Amino acid sequence: MSTLETTASSPPPEHKKIFLAAVDESEESIHALSWFANKILPASSSGHHHRSTLVLLYVKPPPPLYFSPDGHVFSADVMAAMDKYRNDVAECIMVKAKRVCKEAAGDNDNGDYQVKVETMIENGDARDVICQVAEKLGVDVLVMGSHGYGPIKR
Repeated sequence: MSTLETTASSPPPEHKKIFLAAVDESEESIHALSWFANKILPASSSGHHHRSTLVLLYVKPPPPLYFSPDGHVFSADVMAAMDKYRNDVAECIMVKAKRVCKEAAGDNDNGDYQVKVETMIENGDARDVICQVAEKLGVDVLVMGSHGYGPIKR
């Protein structure tokens, strides 16, 4: 048997799929993640895609800059409290998103449901950060809910 025949008969290399789910405080976001985790991930994780990765991304909006009437910005204590609140919100959302994924995996009868779930918390404008992360990771599928703002908010 020649080397060419051996190569031709060997199975194709596994392609590790990367899914990116952008999550936020909205019910639409969690609904989109839940739908994806229940309907699409089980099919994607069976067979040769069993080493796929789902990245849960939350983008913390930049803190607003508020000035007091005399022109001073908030004290360092107030800014630290606001930052702690933003971090707590991000952590709460990630816990909820991971729970949705875990419940979907538990509801699945297919024993091959093996998707690695990673979390990522970034800062900035969500529109820009989601696009940057998707490009950087080379994602195969982007999952996100729609608030339904319409063309004016976009």
